[in-house]
Amino acid sequence: MWTLMLWVLLLLCNFSLAAPPAKPENISCILYHNRNLTCTWSPEKEISATKYIVTMTYSFGKRRRICNATSASCSFFPPYVLPPDICSIEVEAQNEDGKNKSDTTYWDLYSIMKTEPPEILSVKRILGMAQMVQIRWRTHEVFDPIPYLRYTLRFRTVNSTHWMEVGFGSYDHIYNLTGLQAFMEYAVVLRYRTNESSIWSNWSKEKMGMTEEEAPYGLELWRVLRPADTEGKRKVLLLWKKARGAPILEKTLGYNISYFPENNTNLTEVINSTNQHCELLLTGETHWVFVTSYNSLGTSPKAILRIPAVQENTFRCIEGMQARLAEDLLLVEWQSSAPKVNTWVVEWLLDSESEFPSLSWEPVSQAMNWTIKQDKLKPFSCYNISVYPILGDQVGEPYSIQAYAKEKAPSEGPKVTKVKNIGVKTVTVTWKEIPKSSRNGFINNYTIFYQAEGGKEFSKTVNSSILQCDLESLTRKTSYTVWVMASTRAGGFNGTVINFKTLSISVAEIIFITSLVGGGLLLLIIFTVTSALKKPDRLTHLCCPDVPNPAESSLATWRGDDIKDKSNKEEVDDSGNTDDRILKVCSVPADLIDKLVVNFENFLEVISTEEVAKGQENILGGEANEYVTSPSRPPCSPGKSLEEPLVITEITSRDSNNQCLEMVEEIYSQANEQLLSSGQSLGLDYLSEGVPNPYLKNSVTTREFLVHDNAHQETKPSAIMM
Repeated sequence: MWTLMLWVLLLLCNFSLAAPPAKPENISCILYHNRNLTCTWSPEKEISATKYIVTMTYSFGKRRRICNATSASCSFFPPYVLPPDICSIEVEAQNEDGKNKSDTTYWDLYSIMKTEPPEILSVKRILGMAQMVQIRWRTHEVFDPIPYLRYTLRFRTVNSTHWMEVGFGSYDHIYNLTGLQAFMEYAVVLRYRTNESSIWSNWSKEKMGMTEEEAPYGLELWRVLRPADTEGKRKVLLLWKKARGAPILEKTLGYNISYFPENNTNLTEVINSTNQHCELLLTGETHWVFVTSYNSLGTSPKAILRIPAVQENTFRCIEGMQARLAEDLLLVEWQSSAPKVNTWVVEWLLDSESEFPSLSWEPVSQAMNWTIKQDKLKPFSCYNISVYPILGDQVGEPYSIQAYAKEKAPSEGPKVTKVKNIGVKTVTVTWKEIPKSSRNGFINNYTIFYQAEGGKEFSKTVNSSILQCDLESLTRKTSYTVWVMASTRAGGFNGTVINFKTLSISVAEIIFITSLVGGGLLLLIIFTVTSALKKPDRLTHLCCPDVPNPAESSLATWRGDDIKDKSNKEEVDDSGNTDDRILKVCSVPADLIDKLVVNFENFLEVISTEEVAKGQENILGGEANEYVTSPSRPPCSPGKSLEEPLVITEITSRDSNNQCLEMVEEIYSQANEQLLSSGQSLGLDYLSEGVPNPYLKNSVTTREFLVHDNAHQETKPSAIMM
């Protein structure tokens, strides 16, 4: 079952692929003279292998010939195809699947004849005929009789790609080509066909020839006036060229320049030059200039030009001018207010060039526009174009503009020079102009791009005449990147990139805060002064508060009475025991140290002068005792032994008193501990009150402390000055 279905499928596929060949159509035949008759048709290629059978009847239908071919072309050779005759052609296509036959076509052999290209033998100039050359050629076909043949001749100058064409019919193989330029080299090609045929031969090979030389044509003369010097003389640059229509390759041997002042022809000077420019040094008067060219055949007509005086006023009539591109041309148009002026001179010069010999110029008549092909101008370069009105022999004031023949985007972008006036939300960006050599066109505008760090990009466009821009609505204390793009009609180019950062606080805000604080302080001062004037005691109390006078304190009186009583008791005890030379320790109140710290200077130890003397005598006991009074700083170091004499100096400041108090207390405690360890106790026997200094507010009294060394040694008195 499956095998049967497979065979059926294969049969169906073969049936669908099987197809007869397409019908041959578009049959075309060409009779190559004395060579063959070749016919072609379409389609040129079949899907499957196809064989073609071409049947030709000739001798006006009396004979038949067959050509077999495997491609869509077939040829029949002489002597079967010879004009005059009318042949019929029929094409049949065959393959394995069938046949298909074309329609029958009929061909007049004369009408389909194609000849071989002719061979140009010479292109010669004719003596005395400066604008003509004679062309000779031959054909490869031999006609008998010679038929009337049709020719097409093309020619061009050797420095041009533009062909000019002329057609003619002739029995001869010679032709005179006229209307050419003198002393000019030309290239010539030729083709032909029979008069009955519609098929041209191929073009012949090029042949070169030159026209005859003739006397020079006239010249076109122009001038460039330069400023006069201090002596009134000036340089005048003369420029000339061949007149329009003159032979471009005219053989000119040289030029004669003659010039003279307008009022004195006897001062005529003549200069010979082989260049097409000359510089003259003229006075400030009006001059006339004549220029002629010459060659071996003669001299050209004179070209005349008037040079105006230095002080001569020129007229002005051009009101406006514009330049624009029109297809492949640069078109310059202007408007004039003087209808009588119908002659103009157009100058054009590259803006980057300063040498006047490179100046190009051209006269214009009966029109107020001028065109030039763009390919004759340098692309992407700026040109200065000026138009001079000409009225008779006078030259008017020019009108000048700048123009580009072709524009593109600038070669470089503007350079951002600096970012100034940086504020909290504003900044000013300045940049430099692009050099003219890099502009490649007119700068239409500048676009300033700025972007915060990690933020969105913004832009602002300004006119091409503006070289700085203020950016606003920025973010406080933010880093920004800024660059400028210059744009022409054809595109733009970005310049250098610069970074800046906005301020966190502006000068105005600083001034405002300072003014606010200063104003508040000023109001406070005014209020304080006003209050002081109203209540001066309060201000005095605030600025200079009352300090208690220690001398007027009652503490000294109270302590003094108590100490006197204790001193009297001690004296009674001492009188009863004169033999015992051991110092008795008086009891010290518990708050003695605190009271000394509070008002040490007012705590005066009242000791009788007599008792001091008596005590000294009793203590001395005939042995030498040390009594030292030192006005210098006391060596009250706690590390001293009690056996050493203790010296306390006079102290004038409260801090020193406090330090000495602490030292005395420490010494006392150490001495007491030593005595206790030895079975004795240290006490104050009596205190002697010194006389206070009446000239000092906080006077220091002199005190004596007698310290008993131990039980086995004699007591050495130590005097301590406080």
